[in-house]
Amino acid sequence: MSDRKLAVVVLAAGKGSRMKSDLPKVLHPVAGRPMLGHVLASVATLAPAQCVVVVAPGMADVEAAAAPARCAVQSKPLGTGHAVAAARDALAPLLTEGGAELLVVFGDCPLMTSDTLQRLVAARRPAGAPEIVGLAFRPADPAAYGRVIVDEAGCIEKIVEFADADSAQRQIDLCNAGIVIGDAARLFALIERLGSHNAQGEYYLTDIFSLAHAEGRAAGVVECPAEEVLGVNSRADLALVEALMQQRLRGRAMAAGATLVDPATVWLSADTRLGRDVTVQPSVFFGPGVTVGDRVEIRSFCHLEGAEVGDDVVLGPFARLRPGAKLGRAAHVGNFVEIKNAELGEGAKANHLTYLGDATVGAAANVGAGTITCNYDGFLKHRTSIGAGAFIGSNTALVAPVTVGDGALVAAGSTITEDVPDDALAVGRSAQQNRDGAAARFRAERQAHKAAQPAPGKNKAS
Repeated sequence: MSDRKLAVVVLAAGKGSRMKSDLPKVLHPVAGRPMLGHVLASVATLAPAQCVVVVAPGMADVEAAAAPARCAVQSKPLGTGHAVAAARDALAPLLTEGGAELLVVFGDCPLMTSDTLQRLVAARRPAGAPEIVGLAFRPADPAAYGRVIVDEAGCIEKIVEFADADSAQRQIDLCNAGIVIGDAARLFALIERLGSHNAQGEYYLTDIFSLAHAEGRAAGVVECPAEEVLGVNSRADLALVEALMQQRLRGRAMAAGATLVDPATVWLSADTRLGRDVTVQPSVFFGPGVTVGDRVEIRSFCHLEGAEVGDDVVLGPFARLRPGAKLGRAAHVGNFVEIKNAELGEGAKANHLTYLGDATVGAAANVGAGTITCNYDGFLKHRTSIGAGAFIGSNTALVAPVTVGDGALVAAGSTITEDVPDDALAVGRSAQQNRDGAAARFRAERQAHKAAQPAPGKNKAS
């Protein structure tokens, strides 16, 4: 990389009318992260001096998602060239210094990789490099993409939108990705000269190539895989991009040392982190914010979100970790156990049919089946603390705020409303009463009552 400062403009003003959604297009999630977030993460690897996101009027939620990047407003949807021009004032301090480069990308291309962006930037680095470089791709079906026309030297002569292309140009398979890098001052000078004499009546950013060619200025081209520049304009596009992103994330996880028994059924988020020798059985879902340590076994049908799983943990099947769940080393969480904003210490176990919310469970504690922490009183949440080595019997209700001390025992079926001291035995249930012969008398009474009832379909008079 040279010392030239890089400015990035992300075009995110599209409302995505074909999505049939109240949510702005770039905020639709892919792998648990808004599409704009994926683009900004890739751009961040370039360490730009400034990043400006272009939005439409009233897109406060997009501006919030773009932070800390600065936003500029495109007053009217008059094309990509007009959108880039809207960012000029925001970039004024950098442009005043001179010598800056400008990279233009789209906010609805979440599959764009940092490697491709690095290659695009690198194409401007050698001495005598083209003043402008565009990104292109060769899809299996060029369909309605704009076509990239190159001269004998391999430089871009012009880019023709499909609607404006003739039959010969439509046979070209090199297609326009719309992503451009070049000298910032020069790009803005060319943008000022754009016209809207085309089928859409818009100011196409891609027309800068024909303007540059007419002046005898070379414009280079970098090619990338077609999937990286897939834009999202419909729900079907969103589903396709999600599927491709999942394939990419699964591949990365396995390359990093995780075993996915049936990769196609494991759903990952963009920030999922799996340690070495993790085994993930079929049909597991990872929501955002999950970190998993080494040598963890995650059994089928688990759902994790906002959770931290330590080394050597066994989880599931059918376990749910909600935000704030933290499992210490070698903890065991079994079937139909839900954990929310709770910590399990090293070697702690909750193996069956249990809810632990807003709780701390000490090392080597054992929580029996059917235990619940009653953490909500209808107004406020309260915490439960279970000490190290404590044993909670099955079908226990721990009414928070409450503390069960280290080594304490809680009898099955108890409702615990007061703190239990260390090494104490707590029994919170009514005394059992046995009434000899009562069961036999009950059955006899019920049989006699049944026999006295009229037969079905008859009334008493008959």
